[in-house]
Amino acid sequence: MSLPPLVEPASELSVDEVRRYSRHLIIPDVAMDGQKRLKNAKVLCVGAGGLGSPALMYLAAAGVGTIGIVEFDTVDESNLQRQIIHGQSDIGRTKAESAAESIREINPYVNVVIHNTVLDNDNVFEIFEPYDLIIDGTDNFATRYMVNDAAVLSGKPYVWGSIYRFDGQASVFWADQGPCYRCLYPEPPPPGMVPSCAEGGVLGVLCASIGSIQVTEAIKLLTGIGDPLVGSLMVYDALEMTYRKIKVRKDPNCAVCGPNATVKELIDYEDFCGSVTDEAAEAVVGSTITARELAEWIKEGRDIDLIDVREPAEYEIVRIPGSRLIPKGDIVSGAALADLPTERQAVFYCKAGVRSAEALAAAKAAGLKNAVHVQGGVLGWINQVDPSLPAY
Repeated sequence: MSLPPLVEPASELSVDEVRRYSRHLIIPDVAMDGQKRLKNAKVLCVGAGGLGSPALMYLAAAGVGTIGIVEFDTVDESNLQRQIIHGQSDIGRTKAESAAESIREINPYVNVVIHNTVLDNDNVFEIFEPYDLIIDGTDNFATRYMVNDAAVLSGKPYVWGSIYRFDGQASVFWADQGPCYRCLYPEPPPPGMVPSCAEGGVLGVLCASIGSIQVTEAIKLLTGIGDPLVGSLMVYDALEMTYRKIKVRKDPNCAVCGPNATVKELIDYEDFCGSVTDEAAEAVVGSTITARELAEWIKEGRDIDLIDVREPAEYEIVRIPGSRLIPKGDIVSGAALADLPTERQAVFYCKAGVRSAEALAAAKAAGLKNAVHVQGGVLGWINQVDPSLPAY
């Protein structure tokens, strides 16, 4: 369904702006009125990473007058495969500053507002308040639910996107006009069920595909043209090169936007989403060692079976010497329980410690009471023991 423009038009465009935006101005649906609305618009992008990079660049190129950036992280070399707003010389800089510099280079007429901070319950309403529209480029469930709830409670629309490996999703959530994120996903997935991009990977160019959809939706909302994805979920499969549009209805029992909503203020989202299951959290108590302790065990010649529970592609990138591979999924499903040691002590590790905690819980449930896992995983080994190994 079409919606009225989200913002009023600015009073005028300068001669330079007319030249810059001429390809927009000759589109009848955009024209001078639409471009003036973009100039008057204030859009906040949560994150300057994979999705935030193309979104911020195209918001700037389109002439959105004020662009806010919420980002606390710094640029890492592993970001550059997909986070195209940053370059080699930006490694080590704050992403917010790096992104702001790129935006100013793309369009000097844009006002960039930097929020170099972690978005949390204490500041989200204050940060959201001046903006007309939010673009969500986050990559963790806790922040996604917080952004959704804050947007609903403050009456603001936001454009959501998600990416993983070769798949992407995008939608517009606006409780005043249709469903919110919780209508689609009332509860987060069980801890460990959905790997993050850092664990599972993402095709770099997928960020551009979904990020450009997000900006397209933002432009439609701001100018009042076309039919935005309110009440629809766009699903993209890059390998099959297919797009599917799925109807999403407002949930009358939604905890935050339904008529009998129970969430009327922000909650503890880390607790709501969790990082590991209760079983894993219980299993690691008294059964966790550091990478340095593991190195000492190996030096002492302790009789251990060092088990890498990541995926084969990760094992090929880097591994702790002397380890063997049994993916977590095979342990948790029970398919590989017969491959676990009965005489030697099992030591599990993954990339950062989450998957190994889940594997440890399954192993203990199967009777391996003296099994342990390595805190910080292979990244902990690289940081504490052997920095010559590649991190990913």
